Amino acid sequence: MGKKLDSITVELKEFIEKQKIFFVGTAASEGRVNISPKGTDSFRILDKNKIVWLNLTGSGNETAAHLLKNNRMTIMFCAFEGKPVILRLYGQAKIYHKRDMEFHSYIKLFPENTGSRQIIKMNIDLVQTSCGFAVPFMDYKEERNALNSWSTKQGTAGIERYWENKNTSSIDGFETKILSD
Repeated sequence: MGKKLDSITVELKEFIEKQKIFFVGTAASEGRVNISPKGTDSFRILDKNKIVWLNLTGSGNETAAHLLKNNRMTIMFCAFEGKPVILRLYGQAKIYHKRDMEFHSYIKLFPENTGSRQIIKMNIDLVQTSCGFAVPFMDYKEERNALNSWSTKQGTAGIERYWENKNTSSIDGFETKILSD
């Protein structure tokens, strides 16, 4: 059954590295809670209490807006094959944009992607596992390449125009500061 840990163990690191999807949860002190699925090769473990993930351009930018209001974040992984497990990482996160020095340090950890929007670094203060007995078995077929193809077609200038039109505020009207300091 479930366990609470202070950090990511070797076994949990191996589990994370095999996953094809993770879910990110954030919330400001008011407004809507956001839960967002993330895929592709976009998650890295820096050490047993620090991770970074690459936030790609999408239709919204809720995570960025929420982290500017409240830096708490939860990341969840589910085993859809093999031994049942749900893994949650709890902590405080900071968002880095292309204008930030840290972005350029961490972006090297990921495959090149025109749609790279932000890097989120999280300091983990709690790791929790639970049974996952009700999570269904699902077979991984392949990565979807639609987002990468779309962002490549847009090019850097097109992506920045998209950010200006679609990513500067959350659905609750909170700023994301994607284009400003």
